[in-house]
Amino acid sequence: MSRKKVRYSEVIPNKNDWPIVQLSRDRKSFIDDIVNQVYEAMVADKQGSLREEIEMTVHLEKLRTKSNPWKVDPADDRDFWKELQQRLVEVNLKDKVAVKKQERDILKEIIDRYANEIAGSFKKSSYRFAQKFVTFGFARLLNAARVKGLLALFSRQLDLDDKLHITGETEHLRKLTKMGTVVMVPTHFSNLDSILIGWVIQFLGLPPFIYGAGLNLFNIKILAYFMNSLGAYKVDRRKKNRIYLETLKTYSRVAIERGCHSLFFPGGTRSRSGEIESRLKLGLLQTTIQAQREIYQKAEANGEIKKVFIVPAVINYHFTLEAPALIRGFLKKTGRERYYVEADEFSTSYKISTFLFKFFSKGSDISVNIGRGMDILGNYVDDEGISNDKKGNIIDPRHYFMRGNEITFDKQRENEYVRVLGKRIIEEYHKYNRVFASHLTAFIAFKMLERKNPKLDLYDILRLPEDDLTLDYKEFKANFKKLRGKLEKLYKKGKVDMAAHMQQKAEQSIQVGLKNLGLYHDKQPLVRKGKKIIINDTNTLYYYHNRMNGYSLEKYI
Repeated sequence: MSRKKVRYSEVIPNKNDWPIVQLSRDRKSFIDDIVNQVYEAMVADKQGSLREEIEMTVHLEKLRTKSNPWKVDPADDRDFWKELQQRLVEVNLKDKVAVKKQERDILKEIIDRYANEIAGSFKKSSYRFAQKFVTFGFARLLNAARVKGLLALFSRQLDLDDKLHITGETEHLRKLTKMGTVVMVPTHFSNLDSILIGWVIQFLGLPPFIYGAGLNLFNIKILAYFMNSLGAYKVDRRKKNRIYLETLKTYSRVAIERGCHSLFFPGGTRSRSGEIESRLKLGLLQTTIQAQREIYQKAEANGEIKKVFIVPAVINYHFTLEAPALIRGFLKKTGRERYYVEADEFSTSYKISTFLFKFFSKGSDISVNIGRGMDILGNYVDDEGISNDKKGNIIDPRHYFMRGNEITFDKQRENEYVRVLGKRIIEEYHKYNRVFASHLTAFIAFKMLERKNPKLDLYDILRLPEDDLTLDYKEFKANFKKLRGKLEKLYKKGKVDMAAHMQQKAEQSIQVGLKNLGLYHDKQPLVRKGKKIIINDTNTLYYYHNRMNGYSLEKYI
């Protein structure tokens, strides 16, 4: 059955009224504001020595420029940090006035460098072109496997929305973007996530969002052009020092304060295990709470109150191109995360085009499920942006920040708020997770393998010989029916979502799952041969199995 196609009008037709356009017009003052706020906060912070902080930053940056340089790095990168180190050495430590001035001068230089590096360069003149080019290019890739040769460039058999299904609270999201500042927080599984969410934003007629993209993706000039045009700012995951992280967080907070809709992945990076995020990076998430408090404080002077809305989104793929590499990294994870070397699948134009072609020329679907908007404490909001507690009572989030009759800053209080918000987002991820048959078949197969080998731990199971990697199809099918029944009960309670193909007969749903699971990989993790299910790749099967963690289904196998 073909789906009825929906075409969305633009929420804000005049692009001069887009918040991101207003932000880009005021780019210099925006960056200056960030620099001054980070500088003042770090100077006022009495914890630790400012000089030691600067010296550690310079040391780490010198190591980075030597051991892990990227093409996108500034040409003067190594010289800049070398010069700062020399200036730190040359100052007379006995002259306290000179030392203090030097520390503050160098601190401001570092912050200014970071802020200008992070800042996006959105241009409304480029946005429409990039938007149309991306949509046209993806649609052509979709048809490439169906229409051979140059005809694929002109085929109109499929549009991107034939493959990418946008479900959930779409109209609700459109309304929220007109009455406040939306921060969309999707799950993160693939390097394609940013591109796909960017397309979803423009398809729904929303104004452009700013979003953080890995600096390594800007190594390719053509990709950098499109990401800048679509609202990206740069995030360098090599930089772990406090000055950089404070600058990054302040960038996010000030942009939200200025009404710019934002997108970031609170998991911090792609899920290495394939599991829906169960722990979030709270740093950027905390900026939403800080921004809301700042908005309330300023409203006491100017009377203008805008709420910050948190909108979860769950991305679902039948297969993830990077799955084998991601799960290998997860299983090898013995050291600390900061020493992880990111696999760079997008290091050349050829790799990008090959990656995209292989993805879009396959037949399986993708879904992006939009969750209901929440305030910064995780309370649902209605179509008017009004917060409601669990009992449906109207509440005013301003009271969360008040002491007496004043809006006040309380670090401990806001740290607790961000933990509450993080927990609520994780709950929403599980609620809006749209179960595909590929997820369920992988889960059942791996759990059956565990049941067959109860005395083995995970790593022993992953090393089982080929002869031990067969399952009985009849038993597999029975388990599929049983677990699908449990999921249907959860679905009726609003605790999970299910793709339409999960409503087919069990035999057909299993066929969809087996066909699409690991469709692109050299070895499909799971295949059926007569009365047997054969496991070809336990590592990758484990990755896809993890997607169904968190629903307590394992006890029914």
